[in-house]
Amino acid sequence: MVAARFAPWTNRIHVDDLVQVLLAAMQRGGNGEVYNVTDGQPGNMADYFNRVADVAGLPRPPIIDPGAADEQLSAGLRSYLAESRRIDNRKMLRELQVRLRYPTLEQGLQACFSGQ
Repeated sequence: MVAARFAPWTNRIHVDDLVQVLLAAMQRGGNGEVYNVTDGQPGNMADYFNRVADVAGLPRPPIIDPGAADEQLSAGLRSYLAESRRIDNRKMLRELQVRLRYPTLEQGLQACFSGQ
């Protein structure tokens, strides 16, 4: 993974929360409305991969110099990393009236790794 200072933004949502949002959108979403679906706590990719490794009890991924990314990362991963955005979920929360079960990365990872 690239060093944290070069790492792009990432947004997440736990699968259970995603299902909850989809059901709420079918029930309460406006016709033709678009909702950003995320836990609302953006972070960077380096932090995400490190936290996943820590919770899984795995070694953290190696840090890759941005100049070496073309040689060491696939074209698909480089494209994904280039699409760095911080997503605002306030419209989703307000209009769909959902309360996320896992509003933070820590809560979502604990649920994933504990079998909840």
